[in-house]
Amino acid sequence: MLLPIEKLGQKDYLWLFLITMDLVLYKNQEERDLIQACINNERWAQKMLYEEYYSKMMGVCLRYANNSHDALDILHEGFIKVFKHISKYQPGTSLPAWVRRIMVNTAIDYYRKNIRRRTEDIEQAFDLSSNEADAVSQCTEKEILAAVQQLSPAYRAVFNLYVIEGYSHREIADMLDVTESTSRSNLVKARMKLKEILIARYSDYGR
Repeated sequence: MLLPIEKLGQKDYLWLFLITMDLVLYKNQEERDLIQACINNERWAQKMLYEEYYSKMMGVCLRYANNSHDALDILHEGFIKVFKHISKYQPGTSLPAWVRRIMVNTAIDYYRKNIRRRTEDIEQAFDLSSNEADAVSQCTEKEILAAVQQLSPAYRAVFNLYVIEGYSHREIADMLDVTESTSRSNLVKARMKLKEILIARYSDYGR
């Protein structure tokens, strides 16, 4: 029978601490073994890593792709890079964050290969009324993702990098080989277009 935590004694706390530390060390050792097996190109380890991160990384790729087919292409290319460079992963750092960074960079490479880039002037953004803003807030995550996929590749890339990934316009300009003004312009236009799409969808559903 488990004791309430407020009734645990000093020895009980020490026991819980040691158990917790053992679990952490075991998990870390498991990850190190998995990484080493991937470095050795062992198929079971690659399959395990792929299955572990497939769902989350597919979500990342979907935000940058035109459709699920393109997202899958980005995902597979990203995993190829993960396995190719797995020896560069620094143990003790966040493996999910490392894999995610590779997926984002792969998506940007995909963007740069498949879009004609052009410089656009900054346009002024206008705030939506409170009713419109409320309409957007009631959209589901699935609806928002579908709306993001309707953006042009240029708008979608900047929106994801700035809003989701947290890059600055200077960093985005370097990554996409555009000017900072183009990055800002595309972000403004992406937000306006997203609001138009979501508000239209809200109106169509009559919610």
